[in-house]
Amino acid sequence: MTFDAMWSDLEPVGRDPGTGGYRRFAWTSTDATLREWFTAEARRRSMDVVTDRAGNLWAWAGDPDADGPGLVLGSHLDSVPDGGAYDGPLGVVSAFAALDALGEQGSRPSRPVGVVCFADEEGARFGVACAGSRLLTGTLDADRARALVDAGGTSMAEAMAAAGHDPGDVGPDPEALRRVGTFVELHVEQGRALSSPVGVADAIWPHGRWRLDLRGRADHAGTTRLADRDDPMLRLATAVQETRAAAGRHGALGTIGKVHVEPGAVNAVPSSVTAWLDARGPEPERVRAVVADVERATRATAEPESWTPATAFDAVLRDRLAHLLTAPVLSTGAGHDAGVLATAGVPAAMLFVRNPTGVSHSPQEHAEPDDCRAGVAALVRVLEALA
Repeated sequence: MTFDAMWSDLEPVGRDPGTGGYRRFAWTSTDATLREWFTAEARRRSMDVVTDRAGNLWAWAGDPDADGPGLVLGSHLDSVPDGGAYDGPLGVVSAFAALDALGEQGSRPSRPVGVVCFADEEGARFGVACAGSRLLTGTLDADRARALVDAGGTSMAEAMAAAGHDPGDVGPDPEALRRVGTFVELHVEQGRALSSPVGVADAIWPHGRWRLDLRGRADHAGTTRLADRDDPMLRLATAVQETRAAAGRHGALGTIGKVHVEPGAVNAVPSSVTAWLDARGPEPERVRAVVADVERATRATAEPESWTPATAFDAVLRDRLAHLLTAPVLSTGAGHDAGVLATAGVPAAMLFVRNPTGVSHSPQEHAEPDDCRAGVAALVRVLEALA
């Protein structure tokens, strides 16, 4: 199938016809459809499909156990709530399309080549980003992962079991990791830094997520005097304002994008508010300074839920790809599975395809067809050079 045919086939899955955004969450029926699509595309190319202990899908052309380790391309298919079409799927579709283009040229790789679909990269359902690659590499504890629960109270273990994946088998998978000699992830740009169709990633900024538990006292909205109220929503307002101000002061990024209010009634003063703070920056000190300022302003402890240190991609591989593709090099504040594998010692690199809107994690996320084709052509050159 061509890139356009694959894209059209995948495009409706998990899409809200009203907003145009996607809800492709891990271990759901929508996720099962995405996994079936991936498996069908792999088998269409006579590739062997393997599921690792973490639930990630690997499609192999060639035998990485006998002739490896191999070159792996790919990304993920899940999304954030009401996310865009390109974040993740562009890398998976482009990987298959590049293999097709290479075959049409009559070229045959001299080493095994794989396409990977990482599970639960966005962490939209259970709150931990890059869960599949973190479990694979052992940076996410299996017991902790199994115990994570979604908004409806379903644990990751229960969701996996319902989807047919044994949660008891979840954990690091060094055998699957050993098959990966090099990993190159193509991804839509999540910003507007590129003036050319394709760029090469230099590094990923350090970033983390923290939970703020703001306590108050439930009361009647129509009878309680303002002076008598203990309203945690006021502290939430402080947290939101201070996050923005502190990020500006420290040259970092800070966002409060998720909030849970109890009891959540229109006519009740809340008893508690839970807010999640996402902070990122070029150095860890700047990120921690943002979090510390928010803690001081709200008089609350920010409980860490995840932390990813700065990740530099393999310098030799990065420079080789930048020279091969005549592409600019740029850093990113977004986490990716390629960064998790790089931290685990796998030679990894990332390519970005230009996003003219500069918007990501939104239905406005976009890449022009010609730039998508340029991304596929770049992966073909990667295959020719590295496989």
